[in-house]
Amino acid sequence: MSQQVTTVVPAPDEAPAPLTPGLAQSWCALSSLHGRIEAHVERALQAGHELSMREFSVLSVLGDQHDGDGGHLRMNQVADSVVLSQSATTRLVSRLEDRGLLSRYLCRTDRRGIYTDVTDAGRVLLDAARPTHDTALNEALEEAANHPELATLVAAVRSLTPVS
Repeated sequence: MSQQVTTVVPAPDEAPAPLTPGLAQSWCALSSLHGRIEAHVERALQAGHELSMREFSVLSVLGDQHDGDGGHLRMNQVADSVVLSQSATTRLVSRLEDRGLLSRYLCRTDRRGIYTDVTDAGRVLLDAARPTHDTALNEALEEAANHPELATLVAAVRSLTPVS
């Protein structure tokens, strides 16, 4: 006698099935790991370089620009890279520009496009802050790995590290 398995697919107007407790717990653990890491790295960057995580992220993303094809990012691409709204990114870039860490310029081929570049002072700060960031990130991951509910996530994050 064979058993028949029936899959129930909700109609488009029906509410989706509730999350399983396991999935909700996993999401909470991921959120906790992110929060722990961000708070630890933020404190280290603020103390050592007077930079927020968001400021470091913008400098890092823009510091990787180059002059070749696809080497420059528009503001909306920067916003997507650092997971901020376009208006929040514009305000953040303005603050970094006021500090002399970034400069903006018009695209040579499309005058509507505005690009942002890291200044020499911004590169010096980014180069100084990168080891602080990396050390704080490793410290936060090591500390989180001591919590059983986070250890698997820490291992997953570490496994994503690209091989050089």
